[in-house]
Amino acid sequence: MQESDLKIGDRLREIRTIRQMSLEDAAKLTGVSKPMLGQIERGQSSPTINTLWKIATGLKVPLSFFCRQNEAEYSLAVPDCKNRITEENGKMRAYPLFSYDPVRNVEIFYIEFDAGVHHTSERHADGVEEYVLVVQGTLEMVIGQEQVILLEKQSIRFRADVPHSYRNCSGECCSVYNMIFY
Repeated sequence: MQESDLKIGDRLREIRTIRQMSLEDAAKLTGVSKPMLGQIERGQSSPTINTLWKIATGLKVPLSFFCRQNEAEYSLAVPDCKNRITEENGKMRAYPLFSYDPVRNVEIFYIEFDAGVHHTSERHADGVEEYVLVVQGTLEMVIGQEQVILLEKQSIRFRADVPHSYRNCSGECCSVYNMIFY
């Protein structure tokens, strides 16, 4: 077997373990037989691209997930101006710290809101949750019809499958960490 074949099996086992799925569960979702999935996990069989595509589609992960390199024991992230996303004419700046990870189903941002900035977010898909942790300043949020004021060092967790908005109601920059769980 080639080294990449073993990684495919390792990745398949990894996602099944994280999602607490049996081989039978994975077979039902993917349309690939339980014995074939077991052989792939053990490195005894190399899947064709069509089989790998069925597995990726059924498990709702990108095909490239099965070919990614092993991760380091830890990852250090800092806001990077080259990768920032701006809204509200540059007065809201979002810095992706950890991009979307299909295994963990999460992405994490560091966001800065200039004084007075108001940003509205459309509803996310059903079941999506957001966590907002205020580092500095005061943030007013409207979640559905509910208004919440978050002070420095306060946090909130909410269902993000309703329209929601963020408004810096302080006279200084408001900074937050934002985690979105899909």
